[in-house]
Amino acid sequence: MSKFNVRRILRASGPIVTDATPSGTTHEGAPGYARDAKSELFLLAVANLVGEDTFYERAGQRDDRYENLIREVAVADAGWTLAFLTWLRAEGNLRSASLVGAAEAVAARLDAAKTSRVGTSGSPGPAGGVRNRQFVDAVLQRADEPGELLAYWTARHGRAIPKPVKRGVSDAIGRLYTEWNLLKYDTDAKGFRFADVIDLTHPSPAADKPWQGRLFEVALLRRHGRDWLSSAAGLPTLVANARFRDRLRTDPDVIYDAAELRRAGMTWEDALSLGGSGADKARLWSAIIPSMGLMALARNLRNFDQAGVPDEVAERVMARFRDPGQVARSRMFPFRWLAAARHAPSLRWGHALDQALTASLSHVPELTGRTLILVDRSGSMFGRVSRRSELTNADAAAIFGAALAMRNHGRTDLVQFGTGSAVVDVRAGESLLRVLERFANLGGTQTLQAVRRHYAKHDRVVIVTDEQAWRGSGDPGSVIPAEVPLYTWNLAGYQHGHGPGLPNRHTFGGLTDAAFRLIPLLEANRNGDWPWNRG
Repeated sequence: MSKFNVRRILRASGPIVTDATPSGTTHEGAPGYARDAKSELFLLAVANLVGEDTFYERAGQRDDRYENLIREVAVADAGWTLAFLTWLRAEGNLRSASLVGAAEAVAARLDAAKTSRVGTSGSPGPAGGVRNRQFVDAVLQRADEPGELLAYWTARHGRAIPKPVKRGVSDAIGRLYTEWNLLKYDTDAKGFRFADVIDLTHPSPAADKPWQGRLFEVALLRRHGRDWLSSAAGLPTLVANARFRDRLRTDPDVIYDAAELRRAGMTWEDALSLGGSGADKARLWSAIIPSMGLMALARNLRNFDQAGVPDEVAERVMARFRDPGQVARSRMFPFRWLAAARHAPSLRWGHALDQALTASLSHVPELTGRTLILVDRSGSMFGRVSRRSELTNADAAAIFGAALAMRNHGRTDLVQFGTGSAVVDVRAGESLLRVLERFANLGGTQTLQAVRRHYAKHDRVVIVTDEQAWRGSGDPGSVIPAEVPLYTWNLAGYQHGHGPGLPNRHTFGGLTDAAFRLIPLLEANRNGDWPWNRG
């Protein structure tokens, strides 16, 4: 009898800590398992677009839960919180949750400092401490965000802005305030213009940007409606923009000159506005397209077709969609590519968008053995991701489940489930968009029953879900052997999950495929750490 060379239960652990026994219920009445504060915060944050209702939680309830969690964790462990918020804004690509998180972390730590309750566990910085300004600086990654954060702070905490917030904003301004960003983001629609932010925080020009002092001066003059051009020496894009607008009065055709548009730092919104209703839209879009970012291109496909943009121009757009490097740098969520594909009015964009969607799922791993993939298609999954999107958590779940099945074709069983369940056919070499057409709305959330019906000695089970199982549907891991890993991918961040925290029972979440990278780590018997600690 073999003594050592036997199959053992892997004991690798993931970062999400879940209770071993139920402490509540899901929103549909099944036994619910709570998580510790960091785990609940993480799962909520990676699915939280702030101010958005979900199927089971109103926006106010959800936002309050998020703020309370971030305040608790920031006081207890500043180092973890700073690393988390830095990752959330950068790799997680979630703006609002990051800004709110930084503001509330600072507010909580300032309150706690009055009673000496600020924790420094795991914290970098002088004497083991984290400076409050670091939270603010870390999450400000786009030039309109300093104003966004100040607007949030004043609305939530009043007009008195503490020094750490001002200093963190000032640190970020040195990185973010450029000529192009001034033209794009400093508009009358903003409550806090660039000049307002400068007035409040008194930033110094960055050491490597000697022209930035003039930029600050121009922003202040623009804000107050004064002549600024004479102060713009050394700011060539701003000067070119002003001259372009002057030239347009006598030479309307300059609006179709792609090189002049680029030299003037003209955004596509400004170019369309300046062109007016009488402009030749096909020519105008053809001139603007070379200067547009990938997200703007994906959002304007209908406008391109309605304007009659020529095929050779459309081909240049599609070449960018087919470029995996550009797709990665765009940091667009996979569901945004699906939205573009669904709303594109003509067939010419289809294949390139399918390639872009596939490229946006670059973290999907190739796995050994056989995998059962269950995609939640219950009614609660059909709540929209945001008010501005027609896409739902059900769409996101289908994208991720189908991508994993296609990456591991021939070694997976892809199943959609709700009240009932059904296998989703995946054919070799076919389009991901075509596979997504086979998913449906299947009613309730009978997770346990779906696992019981479809598990057939697979080497692992992956469930993509909001975890809100119906009453009568218990722990889905109870019907598979203890040595078989179960990975629950939570897309909604509700308080209670559908199963206990046990060996080989792992939870991760988010709106990107980055979480898939944990599976090979865990199965190599290495602990799956927080994503910012994986190196």
